[in-house]
Amino acid sequence: MNNELLPTPRRIRFLELSERALRALADGDLAGGSAEAGAVLDEHFVGERARWIFGYRADQLARDPSAAPWTVRAAVSEPDGTVVGDAGFHGPPDGAGMVEVGFTVVPGYRRQGYARAILAALLARAAADPDVRTVRARIRSDNTPSLATIAGFGFTRVGEQGNEQEGITLVFEIPAATIRTA
Repeated sequence: MNNELLPTPRRIRFLELSERALRALADGDLAGGSAEAGAVLDEHFVGERARWIFGYRADQLARDPSAAPWTVRAAVSEPDGTVVGDAGFHGPPDGAGMVEVGFTVVPGYRRQGYARAILAALLARAAADPDVRTVRARIRSDNTPSLATIAGFGFTRVGEQGNEQEGITLVFEIPAATIRTA
């Protein structure tokens, strides 16, 4: 087999986005958000959807600072240090031990293996915490790239939400005890 044809596995690390960094990004202040994060962030971080999400997460941290280890972070490619996306959980484990993953890859870095690397790192984080029993992922039925990303990680489809007019979201879960980390 020709090893030149095999994609290089991606490695990422997570960089915390403080409430101040999230607020700056939610306000459309890319320079301020980057300065607070201590990294050069992409325009993706101040897009309309990102601004809403980061504002929501900043409010979440203002209400509950203990949620910080579970909320959104910048995903940084290693060893070059390029910010390639954002990722995290919707919050700490709930009463049933469930956490929900969420992540986005900056458009210029898509289809290069970063989404799989990000998801693998999120799953490893969840599996390492004794309070986590289940990891959930919700993906729109028309989001073919994200559906392909979770394939092979052991998720099982457990339901769907929404309707045909607004769009169907598929719900997947994996027991934390079955997550394989390498």
